[in-house]
Amino acid sequence: MRSLHVIPAVAERYGGPSRAIVDMCRALLARGVQICVATTDADGARRLSVPLEKAIDHQGVETIFFSRQYSEAFKYSRPLARWLRSSAQAFDVVHIHAVFSHASLAAARSARGAGVPYIVRPLGSLAPWAMRHKPWRKRVLWQFGVRSMLRDAAAIHCTSMAEERQIVSLLGPSKTAVVPLGVDWQPSRVSNANGDARIADTWRPYVLALGRLHPVKGLDLLIRAFLEVVRRRDCCDWRLVIAGDGDPGYVDQLKRLAAERGGNGRVIFPGWLQGQAKEIALQQAGFVAVPSHQESFGLTVFEALGQGVPVVVSRNIDIADLISEAGAGWVCDLEEQALAASLQEAIIGSGERIERGHRGRMLVESTYAWPIVAGQLEKLYRDVCDRG
Repeated sequence: MRSLHVIPAVAERYGGPSRAIVDMCRALLARGVQICVATTDADGARRLSVPLEKAIDHQGVETIFFSRQYSEAFKYSRPLARWLRSSAQAFDVVHIHAVFSHASLAAARSARGAGVPYIVRPLGSLAPWAMRHKPWRKRVLWQFGVRSMLRDAAAIHCTSMAEERQIVSLLGPSKTAVVPLGVDWQPSRVSNANGDARIADTWRPYVLALGRLHPVKGLDLLIRAFLEVVRRRDCCDWRLVIAGDGDPGYVDQLKRLAAERGGNGRVIFPGWLQGQAKEIALQQAGFVAVPSHQESFGLTVFEALGQGVPVVVSRNIDIADLISEAGAGWVCDLEEQALAASLQEAIIGSGERIERGHRGRMLVESTYAWPIVAGQLEKLYRDVCDRG
């Protein structure tokens, strides 16, 4: 089984999709599936420093990078499209990660031309909130390729039942397949002598928001709710750590909001964390907050649970019901007072944090470990190939 994975970009700044595809491909490789990733060198306003148009080892996965020629949103790359046209027939299945991008449309078109079945993972881009974001651009792309890409897909890869319901509501009866993302539930423990560990110690106790800084994440609401809660005497020692990167104008807006609300010293923006620094930040957090307006899976949620760290999430993320049923955290409406109440309950309930974190770790270990998820993906690949 040889599978091609196409994604617009894999730079760390793009958050969950960039992290997930590497781990997904490693897990599939461990099952004997041959993997190649095709992507661009996009890294925000910059470019990744990688060789172009030749296969290299990228974090343990065979990857071919192509130049993003223009448009950060669309990530147009003629060299990538040209390579896809000439190479798609060499694969048994094409797995496309994203919808409203040049790489995705070119991959679907090339797979159709080569008679190779392809699977589309929408990354939450078909959810109602996402469809209302930049609607004019999406309506144009819908007419000029997205609709036919989804119509002709061998399967649409949903990472939750809620995402599947959204897609069926949008497209009607569809060839959906629900396969979650996986998590490394046996992370390494890093000595407190490590410099990153000492930095995290200076924040404690803290709530952590981790990942791409974007309006969809509800971070403005989180800042307001948190600063309301820490007015209480039994909560006043806590800090909010917002670790990530995004549009500079939006990041400045969040920092101004924190300062205006008296959050200097209470709301910390350490920038993008990766590697050991990210792992330590997760391990030492009291809990992780994900108050998103929309989230198809929420990889950060499961990364936290894999560390035994509970979560506070909004009902708007697609796995909110799962968190509630497992007792792995707190679920609230996306409204300031409701979020503040959940934050307060998590902050003052030290024993409850330990218990809910333990339940979350058990959930990840039993259902969301990458070896389990990779088996489901391999079965999906074989099913679509058998159907032709």
